Amino acid sequence: MDLDEVADELYAVPPDEFVAVRKQRQDDARSAGDRTLAREIGALPKPTAAAWVCNLLVREQRAAIEGLVELGDLLRQAQESLAGDQLRVLDRQRSQLLTALTRQAVALAREHGARVGGTVETQVADTLRAAMADPEAGEALLSGRLTGGMSYSGLGPTGNRPALRLVPARPGREGTGGRSRSGPAAARRRRDEDTRRAAAEEARRREEEARRAAEERRRRELEEARRAVEEAAAVAAEAVAAAEEERHRVDDLDARRADLQARVEELTDELARTEEEAARTAEELGRAERHRRTAARRATEATVARDRAVTALRELEEG
Repeated sequence: MDLDEVADELYAVPPDEFVAVRKQRQDDARSAGDRTLAREIGALPKPTAAAWVCNLLVREQRAAIEGLVELGDLLRQAQESLAGDQLRVLDRQRSQLLTALTRQAVALAREHGARVGGTVETQVADTLRAAMADPEAGEALLSGRLTGGMSYSGLGPTGNRPALRLVPARPGREGTGGRSRSGPAAARRRRDEDTRRAAAEEARRREEEARRAAEERRRRELEEARRAVEEAAAVAAEAVAAAEEERHRVDDLDARRADLQARVEELTDELARTEEEAARTAEELGRAERHRRTAARRATEATVARDRAVTALRELEEG
């Protein structure tokens, strides 16, 4: 067990587990008799919530973070060489990538059971922006061991540093009064001088080849970085478009729900009015039924009285 291994472990655990795991690793170091390592472990600071989220994002999406840092390098170079429209394209890619990575970091944190509020999300976005703007901040983020959030005021102008190389000095001529000495010693000196000159020429040739190879390697790396940034920007653009589409879908569903709720309220009012009207009609039906029974009884009694009167009349007529 060494400090690097412990640091990698500690800055991977959630912040609420950090202190307990650090204490356990201190005890492990003491048990192994390494008090120096125990002190170093105890000095490791607990990360803030935003720093932990950024460390998590680096572990889960390292290629995307490397693309973010590379895009920052391109932007710094572009300030010296690219036109305004090209700068605007890169800046738009930067904004899209920052937004997509911030959302992805928040989503990863929630998948690991952490609640991320608006303040922490802002600190994560500021840290990613700083990593893009400043090379040292980018290296710090890629270490995966942040203890706190980072911020940066903006991208300033950068200059191109010249490529420096050492050129061996040419040995001077041996001689007196501009005339070469004769004899074996002079011949040896001339041979030595020729050997040194040839060695210097060979060193310059090798150095030039190394410089050209380094330039070619840097050109390839820069092309690969540009492709990686373009791919990351495309992924970011797709993510932003998908998020926008989901937002529109949510808005449509919310509007549909509001319409249905209004319709339910309207039907509820209509149902209440219909029930009231049905109740009144039922009361009127009851009264009409009672009136009908009374009228039927009276009609029956009148019919009976009529029949009796007719019978009495016939009896009188018959005598």
